[in-house]
Amino acid sequence: MSILIQGGTLLCPEGPLQASLRVEEEKITEIGPSLPAGDSQVIDASGKLVFPGFIDTHTHFEMNKGLPNETADGWASGTLAALAGGTTTVLDFAEPERGADMTSALDTWHRWAEGQASCHYGFHMTIKDWNPAVRAELADMERAGVTSYKVYLAYDGLMVSDGDALEEVRAVGERGGIVGCHCENGGLVNAGIAAQLAAGNLSPAAHPLSRPAVVEAEAVNRWLTIGELAGFPVNIVHLSAARSLEMVRAARARGQRCYVESCPQYVLLDDSRYCQPGFEGAKFVLSPPLRKKEDIDALWAGLQAGEIDTIGTDHCSFHFKGVKELGKEDFSKIPNGIPGVEHRPVLMYTYGAAAGRISLHQMMKLLSEQPARLFGMYPQKGALSVGSDADITILAPNTPGKITAAAQYQNVDYTPYEGMEVLCRVDTVLLSGTVAVENGMVTAPKRGRFVHRGASKFWR
Repeated sequence: MSILIQGGTLLCPEGPLQASLRVEEEKITEIGPSLPAGDSQVIDASGKLVFPGFIDTHTHFEMNKGLPNETADGWASGTLAALAGGTTTVLDFAEPERGADMTSALDTWHRWAEGQASCHYGFHMTIKDWNPAVRAELADMERAGVTSYKVYLAYDGLMVSDGDALEEVRAVGERGGIVGCHCENGGLVNAGIAAQLAAGNLSPAAHPLSRPAVVEAEAVNRWLTIGELAGFPVNIVHLSAARSLEMVRAARARGQRCYVESCPQYVLLDDSRYCQPGFEGAKFVLSPPLRKKEDIDALWAGLQAGEIDTIGTDHCSFHFKGVKELGKEDFSKIPNGIPGVEHRPVLMYTYGAAAGRISLHQMMKLLSEQPARLFGMYPQKGALSVGSDADITILAPNTPGKITAAAQYQNVDYTPYEGMEVLCRVDTVLLSGTVAVENGMVTAPKRGRFVHRGASKFWR
């Protein structure tokens, strides 16, 4: 049976539109004013906002498998939470072991996700090694629908050399893909951690001191230099600081094409969270760390100006009890990461669109359209257009609520947004034309499918 959504405001590629939308056989088949109901199931979206399903560009489910610091959210709970929050596609990171091929990592992530995912999913591939065999695998990845990659300029065991990164960006770019980067200077981070420990600073408050904004900005500038030399666009993941955004502005002023992802935590939470009594600050240990209020202000200005292209979550959830607490005597042993996949849309609506910091159209582009363009899914996903996939999220505005860990689908024992007021709720979600969330509750779990992605569609 077809479904007719009527009475709502559609967030279409060209802008908000008061119209009806019909779905049939997993696709959007008709958009227009006052479409007849016929034999369609009718969803009354009067007074509500109808978005293309939201896309989370950055998740880590089932990480550190089998270790004491394994993530709290595997594919089952993580994607259930994503769907409940209005996200219909996540892009997770498949990570090969050192010396292992990318195909083995891809097989592992497929095995974990298949039959467990409640929303659609794709994979970025982490590159740790670079050699002729890895280069040759890029063609295999492309055939398998993986066209985006990630490298690290920090973390022992993960970081790559500048020379290898240059070759990787060039090799991926020649195939129409894109490489994202965790931009922190690994050597300076290690030195910063050592300095804090030597000074006896062992609490979570030492975490932001060990890796200040300049350490991120240096790596952002270096990554942009690598992209410029390679001659292909690059992506910067989880940008957190005003100084880093300045590096992006300078590169774009020179004519360089580059893309920027940030996250809700960097526009909503500041580094005062690390100074809470006891060990509470550990709940906010992630990298890059939370920054200062002036950084938050700069990022909102960047969002408003269109300088930030996507909003992911970097969802990497560790239980506070027994896992974050591994670093009670040494902040450097606190597992890095926070949860957020469930709450990103309502937060960005409440503190962005409803607060007048960004428009509803900008919110749609940040959470739906631009992720789909950058990562080879547009216009099948990320658009309310005839012929696009019927992944649709309906938000009910003017619906006050409060975020609490007790009420979340996320499997982790806390949320960094505990007690924050929100002004909307996820009302209904369609996944490939099937109603999967009703009245904010998941009604059709484990229907997610792998998204075979193509080349990036750059717009800068």
